[in-house]
Amino acid sequence: MALQVFTAVTGAAWESELVGALDRADHGVTVVRRCVDVSELLAVAATGTGQAALLSAELRRLDADAVARLEAAGVAVVGLVEPGDERAADRLRQLGVRRVLPADAEPAAIARALREAVAGVPGPGRDVADPRTALPALGAPVEPEERPAGRGRVIAVWGPTGAPGRTTVAVGVADETARLGVSTLLVDADVYGGVIAQILGLLDESPGLAGAARLAGTGTLDAAALVRLAWSVRPHLRVLTGLARADRWPELRPRAVAAVLDEARRLAGVTVVDCSFSLEDDEELSFDTAAPRRNGATLAVLEAADTVLCVSGADPVALQRSIRALGELREVLPEVEPVLVVNQVRRGPVPGDPRREIATALGRFTGREVRFFLPADRRATDAALAAGRTLAEVAATSPLRVALRSLAAELAEVPEPAVGRRGRRRDRAARDLAAG
Repeated sequence: MALQVFTAVTGAAWESELVGALDRADHGVTVVRRCVDVSELLAVAATGTGQAALLSAELRRLDADAVARLEAAGVAVVGLVEPGDERAADRLRQLGVRRVLPADAEPAAIARALREAVAGVPGPGRDVADPRTALPALGAPVEPEERPAGRGRVIAVWGPTGAPGRTTVAVGVADETARLGVSTLLVDADVYGGVIAQILGLLDESPGLAGAARLAGTGTLDAAALVRLAWSVRPHLRVLTGLARADRWPELRPRAVAAVLDEARRLAGVTVVDCSFSLEDDEELSFDTAAPRRNGATLAVLEAADTVLCVSGADPVALQRSIRALGELREVLPEVEPVLVVNQVRRGPVPGDPRREIATALGRFTGREVRFFLPADRRATDAALAAGRTLAEVAATSPLRVALRSLAAELAEVPEPAVGRRGRRRDRAARDLAAG
């Protein structure tokens, strides 16, 4: 049976000749619809009458969201560019088009690319409104012509609702990683109310992540643009601020956020992302094939991250929330193996030795080992918040700051700076305080 293909290469001088060559020759390809714009292409893709789409880089209003919706409908995408136009080819790849060929390629080569693309795209079993729709398809073949992923690592800081200290940990880890000499980018991706700009005393009306996502959606984001959008807080540390208002969450589409993180890998050695808490599905939108999902950005970050930190509070209520959240994460993204961090460890909420009791409870109910304990230090965190600075700037000897430095060093895989006798005493005091 011939492969059913849509085309959307309107305005290209070679369109008619290519379509005729594909139809006439025995390539196993049949062009069933020549679409005039993206809207028509998406409409016919939803009918299920085609298996692949052949697009040109000049197609107006083509963005990452449109490519994600095509793949959600089970339609593979192949791009065509003018011969030698590497900028257009890079733009298509940034939008999520994995196979890009020059327009003067042989019809047999284009037909072969269409068949290979179809073989690598799952069927339309996932609704386009599902936030995971815009994530890269598992098992999809990686083309050698794709842009390199870069050397940088992505660390996602996530955890349940209830203010367990996700943002405090994210800011602390990013700051300490930068102080260890590693180029670091801190990203605020909380779609329910990011506050990194306020915590660091930055202008929260700057474009930040939303501006980067807009550029990524049009395929025009590069390292230079990311540098322009990020605040340079200190040597080795840049900050990409979040949404100034929570109602702007539709600006952070999953595919665009994933593209921003991909570019961040080229810019920074470590990218630390502060995530929202929620992973739940919106049942009211389960049959709406065009509606975005609020939690899609969070899922995109967790899917793309090299390391996911699950931050839990240290009181019984916070621990119960963490147990439930870890179960939900296992159901939604079973391949993600989070690193468990217990924050705000102190005497009182948990009887006995808090570290031992918390580790035992979480091990029993989640089957996971607590990797890091962070002591509570309200005086230091209050001072940092009041000054709009980090813990290292206002409370360098804080036990929490010392623990965050150790956490950052292990995550960044770099040795901690050597400390003298006084520094070793501070580190020992921090461990004793966390142990209760």
